[in-house]
Amino acid sequence: MPGRDQPLLALETATAPGSVALLCGGEVARERTLPAGAAMAETLLPAIDAVLAEAGVSLAAIRGFAISIGPGSFTGLRIGVATLKGLAFGVPQPVAAVPTLAALALRAEPGAGPVVALLDARRGEVYAAGYRESGRLEPDVLPEGLYTPAALAAQLPPVCRLVGDGVAVCREALRRRPGPGALPAAAAASPRAADVGRLARVIFAAGAAHAPADLVPRYLRRAQAEVTRTGHATEPREGSF
Repeated sequence: MPGRDQPLLALETATAPGSVALLCGGEVARERTLPAGAAMAETLLPAIDAVLAEAGVSLAAIRGFAISIGPGSFTGLRIGVATLKGLAFGVPQPVAAVPTLAALALRAEPGAGPVVALLDARRGEVYAAGYRESGRLEPDVLPEGLYTPAALAAQLPPVCRLVGDGVAVCREALRRRPGPGALPAAAAASPRAADVGRLARVIFAAGAAHAPADLVPRYLRRAQAEVTRTGHATEPREGSF
């Protein structure tokens, strides 16, 4: 487990374009966003090398790793997990699997009410989770799940703050929801590797980090072939990060 002053490397690959951050002494020493429109499989490792080189830190000096574990892009999650497993096996060091929606919640604008993080899940749906306040790892206002815009609008607290690209997917349903006419405050932000690293400190402090071999993406939505086979669109919560 990394001490507060020891380097921690964090990846966010669940969303595009993705980012890499190095945290030292509890602060973000370097952060780099991956090039937009480029293949993540080709840009992730060079970005990691650049962040470490700019900070003057070697991979051998890293004392912990963190990754946003999902939900998000299937391809991005697979690339991130595979890359991090290779790095962590080589050092080796423990890994903190940070829920992507929890990291996204840290990007909400200040204001009244709980935070609801939303990611565009495509097919007219969103991944969402609600937190009484940002900085929590587990949702305590709205369960993490795959929602249609109408279902989400019906379950939102009367006053809340929305954050993420899923807000645009739900905008019309939010306008039609019963109750006060005003839309919830919203921010079109994306999760950042720096926030993944900040939440990873909480995981490490609680002794809840994992060995690299145990790292599994949290897809939440099943691939269409699995939906056809099982009859269920989402993964079971048990056994996941």
